[in-house]
Amino acid sequence: MLEVGLRHTSELKVSDAVTAIQMGSGDLPVLSTPAMTALMENAAMLAVADELPDGCTTVGGHIESSHLRPTKVGDTVRAVAEVIKVDGKQITFHVTAFCGEDLIGGGIHIRYVVDKEKFMSRL
Repeated sequence: MLEVGLRHTSELKVSDAVTAIQMGSGDLPVLSTPAMTALMENAAMLAVADELPDGCTTVGGHIESSHLRPTKVGDTVRAVAEVIKVDGKQITFHVTAFCGEDLIGGGIHIRYVVDKEKFMSRL
């Protein structure tokens, strides 16, 4: 059952592949904002995955976040997503990212419950 308070933590070891240089979002060898954002979305997706009807998934619809601190290659980043509102098929999450105990980012993410087959048939 989708409800406020569901949460999940996803982790990522920062590698060259997810740096700003490699992802084209900057020119420094630090965790890119797109990679941090993707980790937050992953945590949100997994927070509710086990509570969805058969044949359904969630898709991202909106994310508003801040990237507050740099993270170097070799560090481990964890993103935490917690459901703060459920409105029909719209789920709102509070998302945060940490390196150790340091907050490196945070924001709000909205996902929508969709039927996988119906969603893909629209392509």
